[in-house]
Amino acid sequence: TFLLSPPYLLQLKLWNKYRVSNIPSLIFIDASTGKVVCRNGLLVIRDDPEGLEFPWGPKPFSEVVAGPLLRNNGQTLDSNALEGSHVGVYFSAHWCPPCRSLTRVLVESYRKIKEAGQKFEILFVSADRSEDSFKQYFSEMPWVAVPYADEARRSRLNRLYGIQGIPTLIVLDSKGEVITRQGRVEVLNDIECREFPWHPKPVLELTDSNAVQLNEGPCLVLFVDSEDDGESEAAKQLIQPIAEKIIAKYKAKEEEAPLLFFVAGE
Repeated sequence: TFLLSPPYLLQLKLWNKYRVSNIPSLIFIDASTGKVVCRNGLLVIRDDPEGLEFPWGPKPFSEVVAGPLLRNNGQTLDSNALEGSHVGVYFSAHWCPPCRSLTRVLVESYRKIKEAGQKFEILFVSADRSEDSFKQYFSEMPWVAVPYADEARRSRLNRLYGIQGIPTLIVLDSKGEVITRQGRVEVLNDIECREFPWHPKPVLELTDSNAVQLNEGPCLVLFVDSEDDGESEAAKQLIQPIAEKIIAKYKAKEEEAPLLFFVAGE
């Protein structure tokens, strides 16, 4: 048994509060409000070493994405074509095996959502290591992409959403506001896309595909006997009011809830 010293406890609280998953990590905060200004500070100082864009606050998606977009047949269109649609901002790369696996599923999900008459578009933001690799990978995708040569715009999108790993799928509503950062999990859990556009649930069932979220911060997991019919649903009903109260409290402060809630069966 050992006692945690106050400095160590403070460090742990800061890591958890800002959901730091790798280092080095640089996060800019508005000291007057405590709100996060930018999660990807390392990209900021790389892209803006003179501080010309200080204080590096978040900008609207429509402003960050502004410019020409590509289709894989070489045609271009303006980013304003995304207006009025739900948008999945897809950070991915051909060299990443989990990305290629997700892309295969996402192509089918995209097709089903479009066939259902939903206004939905996906924007590919490449992390490929060469333009040839980008072109090869993008040839498999039926949606649009930021041109590979436009590294500044790709970097700004990474900064806007604080991307720390790939594949990541951010789902936006028709106004460009984030619905969920867990698009990858939602797509894998909802193959038929019945719950599109995947508004977050207060309590999730713990599965192989969404267990990745356990790495993102503190979680409450209620384990139940999955062989008992109705046990899982009863468990959800037990903790859902607690989850909703905590989520609402932090949403009112425009902050992410500090805890994720799961029910786990077998």
